[in-house]
Amino acid sequence: MADSMDEDMPEEPLPLKQDLSCPVCQGIFKDPVLLPCSHSFCRECLQRSFQVNNKCPVCREVFEEGQALSNRALSAACETFLRHSNLWPSHKRPSEDTCNLHLKPLELYCEKDEEPVCVDCVSLHSTHRLYSLRDGVPICRKELSFKVHIFEKKMDSYKKVKRKLSDAEEYIKYQAGLAEKQIKLEFQSLHDLLYKEESLRLQALATEEEEKIAAIKDQIENTNKGILSLNELINTLKKEMGNEDLALLQNFRELKRKTQWTNEDPCLSDDSLLNMGKHVGALRFKIWKNLQANVKYYPVLLDPNTASPWLALNADLTSVNESSERLTCPDNPERFDPCVFILGAEGYTSGKHKWDVIVGDTPKWMLGVCKESVVRKKKFTISTNRGVWAIGLSKGVYTALTPERKELTMQQRPEKIRIKLNIDKGEVSFWDGGTLQHLVTLTHTFDEKLFPIFGPGLHSTPMVLAPGKIAVHTS
Repeated sequence: MADSMDEDMPEEPLPLKQDLSCPVCQGIFKDPVLLPCSHSFCRECLQRSFQVNNKCPVCREVFEEGQALSNRALSAACETFLRHSNLWPSHKRPSEDTCNLHLKPLELYCEKDEEPVCVDCVSLHSTHRLYSLRDGVPICRKELSFKVHIFEKKMDSYKKVKRKLSDAEEYIKYQAGLAEKQIKLEFQSLHDLLYKEESLRLQALATEEEEKIAAIKDQIENTNKGILSLNELINTLKKEMGNEDLALLQNFRELKRKTQWTNEDPCLSDDSLLNMGKHVGALRFKIWKNLQANVKYYPVLLDPNTASPWLALNADLTSVNESSERLTCPDNPERFDPCVFILGAEGYTSGKHKWDVIVGDTPKWMLGVCKESVVRKKKFTISTNRGVWAIGLSKGVYTALTPERKELTMQQRPEKIRIKLNIDKGEVSFWDGGTLQHLVTLTHTFDEKLFPIFGPGLHSTPMVLAPGKIAVHTS
């Protein structure tokens, strides 16, 4: 009805009607609002324009969304005009193929604003580079193609991480098998008295195994979701790239926004493997203190999750030596590779600690303590300025591994090295464990958790942790 009325009106609009017409839709104002720059628009027209940018459609002055005020006087004037002229509001809404501001066909593409514009918009984009629709489409397609390439590479990365997580799951099962075997052997000699304790230990192992595997499965599931999401993004982008030129340009900016990837990339997290020391380290001491004849106490235990793939440990984590071949194990963040080191299972932040290590006739070794943040995944020179306080034997020479490499004097070849750590005093001292000869003391103000570090060298002779003395007191 409104269109038929407009057809009956003179071609030249009445001056009053011009004054009461919205600059955007060219119809009589409907619920007009006033901007700080004094220009008025239909509320709906201004909201639609604000979705494009926050500039006045007439003078291009910037405004904030809440600054538009209802223009009641203008609204009343429009109602009076319509009532006396028998006109109904005739808002010509722009179609998707026309400019919201000028109601003209979208024939150009603005590279800076990433949107199609009409010829009358050229003055509003005078400093921008404009292309024809035909020239603008390849630009957008090229950028979307680049995003597809990035997502395809990221999906490949996700698949690799998924394989890594699956390998870790299998390794946890392997660890659980080793731990179960050791637990059963330990409990066999005490079976009559410790049957109940054995069941509790196995349950603790099974629970942690289940928790660790469940965590890995969750990571695998999340990785699968990431792969599906990436595949969906890729398919969406490819589908949109096949759309008509104008449709592609109109959806381009929204498509870019919807296809942003902010998810964190999956990885094998810290502490993802079983805590072997908790289950099998010094087990007899932990479960039956009174059986001193059958129990050995070790002040330090080895952490297999930090061991180089070229090192093999015994079942109770008290001995380490070179493996005849590189072992298959997860490349978890804690593990040393390529350096052939292993850490103790427990770290220290305060107090006094002491442990003995039997080196025997091994021709090359390194012993000491290191910071928790010591480099794990690349070779480095062992030194105090690298966060390692240690001594070593190489080519028949005993050396304190400081930057200046201080040579140590030995009365005889030590078969056992004693290490004393006093964190509160900032001292690490080394002794001949047989003769109790003091070798050297290294000092530092420790501000990070410290771990025993062992470098047994590539040699078949094992480096063995010596058991400590046990004293059980009852009251």
